[in-house]
Amino acid sequence: MGEVLALVEARLLTALGEPDARAAVTFLGTDRIEVLRFVDGDVVRYATLGMSAHPMTDPTAALADPVKGPRAELVLSVRAGLADTDKVLRPLAVLASTPQVEGVVVAAGASLDVGEPLWPGAPFSSVLVAEPGGLVEDLDLDDPMDPVRFLPLLPMTSNEAAWKRVHGAEALQERWLVNGTDLRDPLRRSVTLD
Repeated sequence: MGEVLALVEARLLTALGEPDARAAVTFLGTDRIEVLRFVDGDVVRYATLGMSAHPMTDPTAALADPVKGPRAELVLSVRAGLADTDKVLRPLAVLASTPQVEGVVVAAGASLDVGEPLWPGAPFSSVLVAEPGGLVEDLDLDDPMDPVRFLPLLPMTSNEAAWKRVHGAEALQERWLVNGTDLRDPLRRSVTLD
């Protein structure tokens, strides 16, 4: 476990630079989850560290494989200085602990909801998990372990989350693209949905 997390942290530092802050959260019955903060100009990135310590297990599997299975960490990017986004640390840790707590596999296209604003005044309580491989490349581990994927999180308003449930993740992302939505704006309004 510790060796995997050391490799994951090294990959984050290579891709994003040195973190300027980090916080750790531990929930009863789960491993510790850290959230690292990286500042890149006018963008703040928050990355989890700890979710990939164990493979995620399909909830329908009879037994959890301690070695094989998908591994991931979460990355959220927002514009700096527009909102108190540093309060997202605990909600991010909650999302990163979801595979341990709820026995779900977090993958691209999934929706995750914390049931409260991601930060004070945020119009978002949920996120869309986007495709990995852009900002931080996948981290290959020794066989038979699966690689660690760094999954970008895209905050969704409640209307967008409801629309996504009906039309799918791809349709919502297309709607954002067509409307030129700034997904890093921590105060943005919902995209036009019709």
